[in-house]
Amino acid sequence: MSLVFADIQLSNPSQHQLQALTVNALVDSGAVHLCIPEHVQIQLQLETVDQKEVTLADGSHCLVPYVGPIKIKFENRIGFAGALVMGDQVLLGAIPMEDMNLIVIPSERRLSVNPNSPNIATSIAKAINEQITKKK
Repeated sequence: MSLVFADIQLSNPSQHQLQALTVNALVDSGAVHLCIPEHVQIQLQLETVDQKEVTLADGSHCLVPYVGPIKIKFENRIGFAGALVMGDQVLLGAIPMEDMNLIVIPSERRLSVNPNSPNIATSIAKAINEQITKKK
């Protein structure tokens, strides 16, 4: 499969005076997190809230800052996430994509809102609903 890129907006929801950044993100459903380079962290004035140990493609491990929250906007979808500060480009992984109900269309090499729910993001909360029903 070829690489997929998408323009997304990133902003700091606790710093309303800062302008949102539009970035061309690498979209990777095989990656888990949102990853941002250090210059994006600095521009959005995102505080480090933790560190995470990351396993790299070569099997090595490193500690990276974990920042957030970050507001992510793509088309008519908005999500909030933490981000790993690493690399030299923004990478949009599976967790924020799932949160915003986005899909990759490999044949067109593009990111899209889920065509089964084009107007509003949907999510599955069946397990929670079953637990609520059982408590009644």
